[in-house]
Amino acid sequence: MKSRVIKIVSSLAIGIGITLAPASSYAATPKTMKVHYIDVGQGDSLYIKAPNGEDILIDGGNKGKGNAVVSYLKKQKVDDIEVLISTHPDADHIGGLDEVINAFKVENVYAPKVSNNTQAYKDFLNAVKKKRLTIKTAQAGVKLPVKEVNAQIVGPTKTYANSDLNDWSAVVHMAYKKNTFLFTGDAETKAEADMIKAKKTLRADVLKVGHHGAKTSTSKNFLDAVKPKYAVISVGKNSYGHPTSQVVNLLKNSKASILRTDQSGTVIITGDGTSYSIKKSR
Repeated sequence: MKSRVIKIVSSLAIGIGITLAPASSYAATPKTMKVHYIDVGQGDSLYIKAPNGEDILIDGGNKGKGNAVVSYLKKQKVDDIEVLISTHPDADHIGGLDEVINAFKVENVYAPKVSNNTQAYKDFLNAVKKKRLTIKTAQAGVKLPVKEVNAQIVGPTKTYANSDLNDWSAVVHMAYKKNTFLFTGDAETKAEADMIKAKKTLRADVLKVGHHGAKTSTSKNFLDAVKPKYAVISVGKNSYGHPTSQVVNLLKNSKASILRTDQSGTVIITGDGTSYSIKKSR
């Protein structure tokens, strides 16, 4: 009886011109690249959901912010992290990464070949060792394992003095179709000039502004090379004067739309391959 009912329904559908297509033939949800500039106060932490599903984390905020980053990632349904990048050993970037590594399965860890003697750096190394992971060197020319995205490290292009930790910052460029993003860590003007001289891919619609808007980063020459449409400053309450009026004015003169985590909270920029949409948490 059941098969007869199905035949009758099918006959009626054909009779009135309706095609019964299998569910798999319906249009799939369009793929996007979603970048979360997490509000961790005075520090950096960026979570990227790649169009093919990979989870990428760049930095983990200051010591004491790890639990907040872990909580945020869990709210985004992250179960494992394909790529984790420590841009450099400063505590406001590396401080929360040990808690992230302890909380998730991590497949690939990248960091520049420079060390620090802080507790935050030691905790990061211990977490990596505990999970039996190997740190891959973050340097210009390294390709990241992200499907459908041209993801590459474009800096540092050379070695610097151990005292110049900011210039050691891993600088990452990502392109998904026509969407382009540049993540700069705390790279300062010396490293910026070296990347320009080495003819690295810097052009990007969305720029994560270097060193929280400090005047030692984001030179005019660098902005001329990047030509950003959007500039995101990850910054919190601080005594350094970040972001400086010098950098803010340079960004305004470059016609970039400025987004600040101290004003907008977590900023999420979604690219569909051609255009962008922006969401703020406050």
